[in-house]
Amino acid sequence: MTTLGTASAGPGAVDTGRLPVGETRDGTEIGLPVAVINGADDGDTLYVQAASDGDELNGVGVVQRVVPQLDPAALSGTVLVVGVVNWHAYQVAEHRNPVDDTKMNRAYPGDESGTTTERIAAATFDIATRADLVLDLHQGSTSRMIEEVRVRCGQRHRLHDACLELAKVFDCGYVLDQKGPDGQLARAAPDEGIPTIDPELGGSVGWDESAVQTGVEGVFNVLRYYGYLDGDADRSPQTRATGFEQYGAPAGGLVTVQPTLGERVSSGDVLFEVTDAFGGVKAEVTADSSGVFWRTRRLPQVATGEYVCSVGTDVDSY
Repeated sequence: MTTLGTASAGPGAVDTGRLPVGETRDGTEIGLPVAVINGADDGDTLYVQAASDGDELNGVGVVQRVVPQLDPAALSGTVLVVGVVNWHAYQVAEHRNPVDDTKMNRAYPGDESGTTTERIAAATFDIATRADLVLDLHQGSTSRMIEEVRVRCGQRHRLHDACLELAKVFDCGYVLDQKGPDGQLARAAPDEGIPTIDPELGGSVGWDESAVQTGVEGVFNVLRYYGYLDGDADRSPQTRATGFEQYGAPAGGLVTVQPTLGERVSSGDVLFEVTDAFGGVKAEVTADSSGVFWRTRRLPQVATGEYVCSVGTDVDSY
């Protein structure tokens, strides 16, 4: 019998429930939605979570589609799922937990006696440490971004190769292989010996069906490649960036972005112009390095210094 919160499933069974993580300001208990898919045969454990940022819904769409498709009779091992991690932010469609103004994916491994965010991080990190592999489903918030997977443990980490292999199997087409900030699950879990990746499934307001489908296919690729399900994983060459340059606006106004997402750019290529309300050019920003046009803001209006776009650099294929 495998239990996660109030969900409990024996071999060959599925159950859903809630994982208690605290209370709201009126004393109502908070429970994260969880699922246990317990395979008929023994095997490893995969942990999947979504919406650690409350406005990143593509991962929720992936979970919504994957769980009903998983047949425990055909599964070897166990899949544990938390469908919504950042409960408070999800309720108001915001990125950060509004209770303590904290980003969940900077709080791992968490603190079971800490802030609201730290307590949820601790509860979900406890699940992650029960697993053999972890998929932490994200997206580029509400900006526009290519579909990619992030390896965040750092290239000198003892689990780097295992995390990079997991990223390749997920098969988004692009990988950002760069050590992430402290507090990310994809940094903290490898320290406990668990290969973990951070698929960034595009960027959208609400969810994007194409990105969701990429995530669904990625999860099933992982399940097949690592022996949870029979069948072969679809694996294609990946484009990897080990550097990441971000560009801000040197002046306020309206931004016109030149490259399309995924386009190769060279040093000196124009990335964007800033114009005034009448079309007069105030500034032109060019790429410092060659690479892949990775991400861009969605809204055209910017203030001085505000984020505009990113380029993945030091690019290779593998």
